[in-house]
Formats: sequence, C-alpha cells, structure tokens
Amino acid sequence: MRRKKKYIGSRVLIALLGLIYIVPFYILVVMSLKRQNDYTSKWLLPNYFTLENYINAWNSANIPRALTNNLIIMAGVVCLSVFLGAMAAYPLARRKTRINNTIYAVIISLIVLPSISISANLYKVMIDIKAIDTYWGVILVITAFSLPMVIFLYTGFISTIPRELEEAAMIDGCNRFSAFFRIILPLLKSSTITVVIFTGQAAWNDYAFALLYLQSPEKQNMTLTISTFFSEYHLELGWMSAGCIINALPLIVVFFCCQKYFIRGLTDGAVK
Repeated sequence: MRRKKKYIGSRVLIALLGLIYIVPFYILVVMSLKRQNDYTSKWLLPNYFTLENYINAWNSANIPRALTNNLIIMAGVVCLSVFLGAMAAYPLARRKTRINNTIYAVIISLIVLPSISISANLYKVMIDIKAIDTYWGVILVITAFSLPMVIFLYTGFISTIPRELEEAAMIDGCNRFSAFFRIILPLLKSSTITVVIFTGQAAWNDYAFALLYLQSPEKQNMTLTISTFFSEYHLELGWMSAGCIINALPLIVVFFCCQKYFIRGLTDGAVK
C-alpha cells in the first residue's frame, strides 16, 4: 500500500513538472500562430494557419546571422569539450592514485563554481589575450566552465569499461594512447552523445558570456539577438513568441532524435 502511494505520488509530481514546462510552451505556440489583430484567448488555437509572425521575426531579428554564430560557437565548444574531457577523464578513471583522486575532487568542486564570481578577473584576462569580440574567446570560456561536468560524466562512463579490453589491445601492439582512441572512445558512443547534448545546449543557450565577450552585433548569438529583438518589438507578442520558438526548436529536435542515447549515456555512467 505504501509503495503504491509512493508510485502515485511520483506520477503526480512528474505530471506537475511536465505541466510547468508544457503550458508556457503551448502558450508560445498559440501566440506565434495568431495574427496581430487577433485578440482571442491565448489558450485557444486559431482556426486559421499563418506563419506571418515567424517570417517577421526571422527578418526583423536577423536570425540567420545569429543561427550561424550559434552553430560556430556550439561546434567549437562541443569538439573541444569532447576531446579534452575524454582525454582528462581517462587517466582519472584508470589510475586511482592519491594525486588523481585529489585532482578529481577539485574538478568536481568546480561544477558548483558560479561563473559570475570570477567574471571580473576573467574579463581582464580576455582583454590581455585579445579574446574580446572573437568566436574563439567565447568558445574557450564556455568550454572551460563545461569541462568539470564533462570530465565527471566521462570518468563515470570509462570506469564501467573492463580493463581487459585495453590490456588485450596493448598485447596486440597498441600503446595506451592508441588503445584509448581505438578501443575506449568507440565504446563511449551513447556517453559522448550525452556530453554533446549537455555542452551543445550550454553553448546554444549561453547569454552571460556572450553578453560580456561578443560586443559587435554581427557576432551576437541567438540569445543576445532575441533579447535585443524583445527590447525593440516588446509590443509584438506574436513576433516575440515566434522568436522564442525558433530559438528553442533546434534543441528540441536534437533531443528527441537522440534521447535514447542520452538516457543510456546517463545510466551507463551510474552503473558500477
């Protein structure tokens, strides 16, 4: 009886959490499909179909340029995070020495470090290395703040892989470096997809670092572009709703296409 109550309670909680996300998104979809002179309830879908708001938002906010900037930044962050994270996690997962355990503990503690706490010093460093208003500067900063979580995930994933696979590869003539790339990395497919989704959404939705380091309008990402668009067209609710949908849609599509690997990657890292 108690177990049944817990089951029902968990289902109700999941349903409530789902509503918290679904209801605002539903309202955005409804508002984005209505004409400017349509003042009917935001809960009711229109009895006609128009993409007028999407076209206006696409042209007025210069979304193609912002999407290109987002793709450049996201690709750089994802590639760097996967490569550096996997390379750093491998020795931490395989060599349980006191030094490695200390390094791992420090890395884990950095996950909860607020980015704003070092933003002033970091901004000075970025000026010194001439990284302000550059793609590579923002890519490095986002990657640096994503790496602790990436290393944490990869360390758990690699710990589940039997050592015998690497030992067999080294007996056949591979060194540890080639054994990692030929044996370990291919086995991390679902784990890597998890990392790609995690780092990709961090780069795609970044606002704070883009606001600090991307100062020229032609290099602004989607969040900055949408924010500027909101300030200029704050009375056009349909346009703003369409802009939000355009910004969120790529991540939603990627997640639904890769959710099987994403969930498997999380569970693989948890099973010991």
